[in-house]
Amino acid sequence: MTGPVRGTPGWLRETNDRTALSLLLQHGVLTRNRIGELSGLSKPTAAQMVARLETAGLIHVVGEVSGGRGPNAASYAVRTDRMLAVAIDIDAEALHSTVVDASGSEQPIAVTPLAGRSPEEDVRAAIEAACAVAGADPQQVRSVCIGVQGALDPRTDELTYIETLPGWPKQGIGRRLRDALGIEVRIDNDVNLAALAERTDGAGRDTGGFALLWMGDGLGLSVDQGGSVHRGASGGAGEIGYLPIPRSAAELDPEAGDLQDLIGGPAVARLAARHGVSSDGAFAGDPDAREAFLGELARRVAVGVVPVLALLDPELVVLGGPTGSAGGDRLAELVTSELRPAWGERNVVATGVDAHPVLRGAREHLIGEVRDALFAEVSRIAP
Repeated sequence: MTGPVRGTPGWLRETNDRTALSLLLQHGVLTRNRIGELSGLSKPTAAQMVARLETAGLIHVVGEVSGGRGPNAASYAVRTDRMLAVAIDIDAEALHSTVVDASGSEQPIAVTPLAGRSPEEDVRAAIEAACAVAGADPQQVRSVCIGVQGALDPRTDELTYIETLPGWPKQGIGRRLRDALGIEVRIDNDVNLAALAERTDGAGRDTGGFALLWMGDGLGLSVDQGGSVHRGASGGAGEIGYLPIPRSAAELDPEAGDLQDLIGGPAVARLAARHGVSSDGAFAGDPDAREAFLGELARRVAVGVVPVLALLDPELVVLGGPTGSAGGDRLAELVTSELRPAWGERNVVATGVDAHPVLRGAREHLIGEVRDALFAEVSRIAP
């Protein structure tokens, strides 16, 4: 569908309507007069914009504002229930899901255990659970973004590096879900989505680019280049856990063959136990024991950071995932100290996204999609 020709009355109406919708999304509730003031358009033009958007069902009256001596002025807001999306994060045990609307406001998170269902049933159950806790209508969900512990090759629609999705086929999963659910489906690596959250709300917000080293049960790396995540030709960039341990670091754990063996979740839990430190939460325990544990962990993490520095030379390295979050600023400081003799001053910091980074990254992607869909509706408003 082509829009009106630039410079024509139809194009001007659509431009004005988009401006009004943008202002309502940016500022929330506004009166017609305030929309006119913010847009620089006349009161009659603002009134016409509001009338068209209200008739199209894109905005609605939500209250009144005192008009002083005159009548109260109606206040308007975007109809956020018109178009919804659902963000989903799948780990080894459950699907975490939350509703996303055009306002970008945070909604409750639903947890749906993985129970041997088909992929279609898994995702449908997560959508319904998210809508139930948010009081939303599942029929208004237009798209989902799913974070998985693996990678999807965009050329072949093939899942790779998946070990936590039993029953999910490697081939054609995106098409299969789209056909079954009748909505748009995006599947992305969980660490790449976490990097999107880090760029928007976390440590990477004001940088030209950064590398996120994700340390959880598995390892992952995501590289942000000026706001764009590097995914590689097959979508599998960042599988750093498979890198072999260099001989110079073999004494850290003689049994470790690759980085996953050295700083993956099971290895970190064993190291914490040896120091008498809890591996849950914030590595709680005796302060001296915790410091000794973090010191030894930092030496291991530095081994994983070195290839990132050598190949990418990022402005910033962010330590994320459960291990990076639990180690916090102190772990980042100790890793920086380990790197300093050979690599000079390097900027290594802890994640700035405290909770649900994968879901938050999926939300950021979907907010843009939902808003684009709303703006597409503006183009369909009859003259």
